[in-house]
Amino acid sequence: MSEFIYLASQSPRRRQLLEQIGVRFELLLPRPDEDAEALEAERPGELPADYVQRVTLAKLHAARARLAASGRPIAPILCSDTTVALGRRIFGKPADAADAVATLTRLSGRAHRVITAVAIATGRRQRLAVNHTRVWFAPIPAAEIERYVAAGEPFGKAGSYAVQSSISAWVERIDGSYSGIMGLPLFETAQLLKQAGVRF
Repeated sequence: MSEFIYLASQSPRRRQLLEQIGVRFELLLPRPDEDAEALEAERPGELPADYVQRVTLAKLHAARARLAASGRPIAPILCSDTTVALGRRIFGKPADAADAVATLTRLSGRAHRVITAVAIATGRRQRLAVNHTRVWFAPIPAAEIERYVAAGEPFGKAGSYAVQSSISAWVERIDGSYSGIMGLPLFETAQLLKQAGVRF
């Protein structure tokens, strides 16, 4: 049994979610010489579910190499990635304010999917789970979108929004995992942690 894991994620929301279920963790973040953003680059024609699984496993591979080079104690490593999809179209983190406005305008008044993959490595073994959640937005007035973007909420977030922020006033319905939309589906994560022998 392992008493703690390494979390290879810069997301404060993933930290909060692990704390919520009592998982002890240490951060295993990219070194300054690592190009972590390059791992999230899309490939032409790639489907959203394939994309999020590939990126998560690429993050896991990088984290395993990081741990091996660090000399730190061996423990399970957890990685995750989230994307927002409308049909085959992937909406990642916005490039700028205009991109965020355009994304939220596209999502307004429609249903979209939030796909989150989570992976855990123990020794040479790795386990992966994928959560699919559907989110319905009511029509969001253009002025509300502008205000939300001006507040800085969309930046660093797939689909240009955080479900736990003020945008929640426009979330009409969710079919799936609320924590998955936040970036770490806790049911799937707990199952993987148990399989990996993590005590929490």
